[in-house]
Amino acid sequence: MKSPKEKMIAELPYVDSDGQLFKDRQYAKEELKRFNDSEPKQIKFRKQLIQKFFKATGSRFFIEPPFRCDYGYNITIGENFYSNYNCTILDCAPVTIGENVLFGPNVSLFTAGHPVHFEARNQGWEFASAIVIEDNVWIGGNVVINPGVRIGKNSVVGSGSVVTKDIPADVVAVGNPCRVIRTITEEDCIDYGAKP
Repeated sequence: MKSPKEKMIAELPYVDSDGQLFKDRQYAKEELKRFNDSEPKQIKFRKQLIQKFFKATGSRFFIEPPFRCDYGYNITIGENFYSNYNCTILDCAPVTIGENVLFGPNVSLFTAGHPVHFEARNQGWEFASAIVIEDNVWIGGNVVINPGVRIGKNSVVGSGSVVTKDIPADVVAVGNPCRVIRTITEEDCIDYGAKP
């Protein structure tokens, strides 16, 4: 029989009946307090903490404090990931973020969900659905990404969007609910000159 934690990660309905998930969240809060209270110059300390705390990371990434998540152990970030201030990831289910992904400030990823009907919700039932963000994606500030969403490679999600459904690769998508407004083309490739 699966534990509530195993059910949660497997995206099955669960109730935290044994208290393990509460303990895991408390541990995460303690680690994140250390991360968020660190001095600005303690870049190496913050990086090492995240490398131990997340499921997996690339060797190059930067997460601006403050940062919040539920567990940490369900988050994977790829090479060259950058998150601006006030990122929140509710990682009840796996969150997989590819390479060269940028987050603006106040980005929120929510894998967690609760029953619509109050009786099941009042009994403590929860569920979670994984979020996947593929390579080379830019998520603008104040974007909310809901459970079960996949954002395709090279796409851009405009500021303030609420993403409720999958976004395909190579598009610009905006709005509430978020929708594709155009495809990214070669005309969007601006020559900024030599790399710095």
